[in-house]
Amino acid sequence: MSSNLYKARAEFYKLRSLVSRNIKIYFKDKMTFFVSLITPLILVILFLTFLKDVYDDTIIDSLPQGMEISKKLINAFSGGWLFSSIISVSTVTVAFCSNIHVLDKINKSFTDFSITPVKRPTLLASYVISDFLTTLLICLTVMLVSFVYLAIVGFYLSFGDIVMLLLSTMIMSAFGSLLASLAGMFISSQGALSGISSCVSALYGFISGAYMPISQFGAGMKNFVSLLPGTYGTVLIRKYYMRGILRHLEEVEHIPAEIVSSLNKAFDGQMSAFGTDIPIWACYLIISLSCVALFLLLLAVAALLSKHKPRSKKQSRRKK
Repeated sequence: MSSNLYKARAEFYKLRSLVSRNIKIYFKDKMTFFVSLITPLILVILFLTFLKDVYDDTIIDSLPQGMEISKKLINAFSGGWLFSSIISVSTVTVAFCSNIHVLDKINKSFTDFSITPVKRPTLLASYVISDFLTTLLICLTVMLVSFVYLAIVGFYLSFGDIVMLLLSTMIMSAFGSLLASLAGMFISSQGALSGISSCVSALYGFISGAYMPISQFGAGMKNFVSLLPGTYGTVLIRKYYMRGILRHLEEVEHIPAEIVSSLNKAFDGQMSAFGTDIPIWACYLIISLSCVALFLLLLAVAALLSKHKPRSKKQSRRKK
């Protein structure tokens, strides 16, 4: 028993060291760090130049004739929607760009690890964990910035909203990291890494409803995105940024519940799939089961690839 405990402790220390190494490599590479933030920066630019006015007009047009709400509420609503978009997109795009596993394969460091005492499962686990921690750190930083911004223009988040935002962001960061790690198992060149990262950054922001609400998609596109697990995570983050404002509109501003509900659906606070409203608990269940499925698939792919991994030079010399 003591021998097994010693071995487990030794692997834990190796895992901790590798996770620390991977995180340091990511933040040390300024270009990789900048590329991972391209999509969030695009969203900020779009918001400042175009989207904010569109959101403001949509909110105003949703109100009954002659009814008005304060500019503070409008700014808080559109600001919360912006930051929910940035965080939901970052949980996936940052995870793909911060995948040190692929970089190690490109510069042959992954092959060098094969002749060290580090076990392959420990090495692969370090990539997933470091990717998760890096993604979560950046998303939480964006969330902190959003709290500062909302405190200036109008802060309506309750303590419960903040807790649920943290939980939703953690789950989505895990989803993005597992998805990126699974994709990274098949990427071994800089060209493929750049191409996939660019496609993910461009496409995911659209299909997740970050650039425009899903409610404005056509029926076919709505049904398509409802099949993607990440969409449900986006709705969760969106809901808790908007819930306090919608509650204030109904309880304090006395806006009719029908109008508040239509605003909630128009800005993706309520997920619908094939014409059916999806409850919040189902959104959490879908994204959680997706994380489990990705984890099991990652283990299966890793086991399959390990059977066909090339022998190291040291192993080849021994065979001779």
